[in-house]
Amino acid sequence: MPSKILIVEDEAPIREMLAFVMEQHGYQPIQAADFDIALEKMVEPYPDMILLDWMLPGGSGIQLARQVKTTEHLRHIPIIMLTARGEEEDKIKGLEVGADDYVTKPFSPKELIARMRAVFRRVSPTHLDEPIDINGLQLDPVSHRVSAHNDSLEMGPTEFRLLHFFMTHPERVYSREQLLDHVWGTNVYVEDRTVDVHIRRLRKAIERHGHDSLIQTVRGVGYRFSTR
Repeated sequence: MPSKILIVEDEAPIREMLAFVMEQHGYQPIQAADFDIALEKMVEPYPDMILLDWMLPGGSGIQLARQVKTTEHLRHIPIIMLTARGEEEDKIKGLEVGADDYVTKPFSPKELIARMRAVFRRVSPTHLDEPIDINGLQLDPVSHRVSAHNDSLEMGPTEFRLLHFFMTHPERVYSREQLLDHVWGTNVYVEDRTVDVHIRRLRKAIERHGHDSLIQTVRGVGYRFSTR
């Protein structure tokens, strides 16, 4: 399943050009012409990135960025501001509310795609070294240890990577294909059903204290790690 890119831009020709560029590079574009439509589009499965124009009908891009970054289940979505405003003060304002990058119009599609890839690499939390604790389930990427309420748990390296990915990307639904890309890597050939096998193993490894319920099956879509 390709990454979903929400394009929030009120000028139809620019919006459609961006959608075309996204499709050309293997992304799935979703279009929104104004502030309210953009908010309506932020439902599960959530966009993987937002390309956000500064000036919008119904509210500014800055307001939208602030709303996204202060909403718990949306704050992980990276934002690239697209605007004709090139002044340093405006760039700072955009970055201060949580935008991950800033591209000034006019820009080349090649530059935008390069910036998008750079942001995806930069914001991917699977490379972070900080220990994670969710509902008493603790994972330490440095020591490669997992515990539940300080009770040590055993699991294989693939289950560890899968759990690390889930814990750093909570409340989002991922298809088997996306999990294969993120956890196994795009250069490895593995069948989709292999994901199900490792999900079962992972659930078994963390079931002692009831944490297996955190890994939810979303019928017809994939899997989600959620405390809800």
